[in-house]
Amino acid sequence: MKSNKILNILITLIAVVGGILFIRIFMEDAEALKTDVDLGNSVISPLIYYSTWLFYATVIVAIVLSLWSMFRNPENLKKTLAGLGVLAVLLVVAYFLSDTSAVYDANGLKVLEGGEEGSSTNKWVGTGIWYSVILGGIASLFFVWDLLKGLVKS
Repeated sequence: MKSNKILNILITLIAVVGGILFIRIFMEDAEALKTDVDLGNSVISPLIYYSTWLFYATVIVAIVLSLWSMFRNPENLKKTLAGLGVLAVLLVVAYFLSDTSAVYDANGLKVLEGGEEGSSTNKWVGTGIWYSVILGGIASLFFVWDLLKGLVKS
């Protein structure tokens, strides 16, 4: 019960600070914010920094709690490691499916900077595209399977 109160107080504090920073933006004249760069930076930058650090804190807390939960339950750790192994195998497959062809601009006349044939950037971008396609295909198969399973049950 006590941890619930502490959590509620922490959430309220985060919301109030964010609200104050957000209201500061609306208190300034919109035209003044557009023309005066220093005023815009002094009003908007604190909200951006606050949001960024809040995001980092949230990610860190989520990762730490997930790891803590996994290590407390070894069965979950085995399942997680098996899932990561499958994802790693799919990444290797996507890497070998990708190519390193040159990347041209929209007109097809000029090779874009960093898009030269054989560059590692091309290889990893292609890997990311193929990885997404593979994972999307697997997700689609599971969706259709679940849909068919639901139709058979009803």
